[in-house]
Amino acid sequence: MNEIKCPNCNKAFKIDEAGYSDILSQVRNQEFEKEIHERLEMAEKDKDSAVKLAEANAKNELQADVAKRDAEIVRLQARIDSSETEKKLELNEAVSNLEKERDSLNSKLENKDNEQKLLETSLKDKYENELRTKDELIERYKDMKAKLSTKMLGETLEQHCEIEFNKLRPTAFPNAYFEKDNEGSEKGSTKGDYIYRENDQHGNEIISIMFEMKNEGDETATKKKNEDFLDKLNNDRNNKNCEYAVLVTMLEADNELYNSGVVDVSHRHRKMYVIRPQFFILIITLLRNAAMASLKSKQELALMREQNIDITNFEENMDKFKTGFAKNYELAGRKFSDAIDGIDKTIKQLEKTKAALISSDRNLRLANDKAQDLTIKKLTYNNPTMKAKFNELNNK
Repeated sequence: MNEIKCPNCNKAFKIDEAGYSDILSQVRNQEFEKEIHERLEMAEKDKDSAVKLAEANAKNELQADVAKRDAEIVRLQARIDSSETEKKLELNEAVSNLEKERDSLNSKLENKDNEQKLLETSLKDKYENELRTKDELIERYKDMKAKLSTKMLGETLEQHCEIEFNKLRPTAFPNAYFEKDNEGSEKGSTKGDYIYRENDQHGNEIISIMFEMKNEGDETATKKKNEDFLDKLNNDRNNKNCEYAVLVTMLEADNELYNSGVVDVSHRHRKMYVIRPQFFILIITLLRNAAMASLKSKQELALMREQNIDITNFEENMDKFKTGFAKNYELAGRKFSDAIDGIDKTIKQLEKTKAALISSDRNLRLANDKAQDLTIKKLTYNNPTMKAKFNELNNK
């Protein structure tokens, strides 16, 4: 509560913050209007004083010259009256010249009057233009103040931004996504108001922006400052993987920093800005143009990432091949060893068979030799029976 004392009766009374703010706003507006009127009245008085002073100076100078010439004419006229006759013509001629000069000075005086009138008209037009300019500034200030007043309640600010964007969507942002952030990324997490995203024809992201809208009439924004919402905005941006974060706000209407234009708050959080509603389209255009300039680099980076993925897949496939080959080689090695062992065993068996065959061959040669050496005589030697049989065959 704030205490206010009446300047007339010295009675003190208390009012709440809203009433105090309303009275303070009225006092500021009255002082601003009073100061404007006082300055305009002073400018008008300065103009009139300058015009009158210039006119008086010009007239005084010309009148002084005329008076000087008149005095000279009177003096010469007196000389004419008192001088000799032969000098009258000369004096008359001089008088005539002086009269011509006087007429010329009178003519110049009239011109000066006309110039003075023109000067006065010019000064008047100049001050009127300045007054009009000041009036326009006053109206512009009032209009801006009206726009930044607490009359914009509920979702009017969000609707305003969405309407302004949709006006330019077909021509300026045909491939852009601009929708409300309706879901939190995790259970219990917060969400922003709007998300802007735009990709190129290959699906590479050009730019993404998380928007937060705050009115003075919002319950969450009552009696708060813009800085109170920056941390939440940063969390929402990170949760939705947005590159930029922008707070569109009508809070702190009398803060000259936020009324001056786009405010960069990257010292608090990276790539974050605070703007008034009238700079909504401007901030999208500026950030989008900057992103388009770096699009080629992003595309090259994406290509490098794809190539890295291909290399990784190749290496993974090579590792799989090596692993499979090693297993097959191990199995084949085992079978090869078994086959070698079998061959060795077979060789040993064959060597035994070979030795047996060699031994058999020797026995066969011996048998053959014995067979070749065998004769009937030897067969029938000491065998009378066989000898008789062979003799019988021979006789037949």
